[in-house]
Amino acid sequence: MPPLVVTLAVDETARAAWNALRRRWFPPERLVVDAHLTLFHALPGEHLAAVLADGAEVAGDVEPFELTVTGARSLGRGVALDVTAEPLLRLHAGLRARWKDWLTRQDAQRFAPHVTVQNKVRPDVAAATLEAVRRDPGPRTATATGLDVWRYLGGPWEHVASVPLAGRR
Repeated sequence: MPPLVVTLAVDETARAAWNALRRRWFPPERLVVDAHLTLFHALPGEHLAAVLADGAEVAGDVEPFELTVTGARSLGRGVALDVTAEPLLRLHAGLRARWKDWLTRQDAQRFAPHVTVQNKVRPDVAAATLEAVRRDPGPRTATATGLDVWRYLGGPWEHVASVPLAGRR
């Protein structure tokens, strides 16, 4: 069963701006998914029902919140926008605690929220891109609106469900 990817859903303005950056800078032959902020890269596909139930329960206690783009950084062979927000860290920690037994090494690492706008290019190309993106990173804020759950299909992703931030409390 394909693994599951969980990303943070954001407002349409930020999503469109991040997608525009990604389309401009990402190698076209590798551009198989839209811009995204990954919360979890590979949860076991057989736990889809639990992922959706846990996601709804945790997200249901969170109001939509503002994210801040703090800058662009080098990935060595790419460029990412760093993103921060205390509610994002709490949301991630709440989900991580529920899924701790399923986490891959990548997902068990320290969470460093970011949106990759370029990857798998030569270091000199990435360095030039970093300068350009630092000058124009797009919107400095975004609004988190929910979670998106995807099936990883070896490159492209298949959307499974959207889970809104509901703020029940």
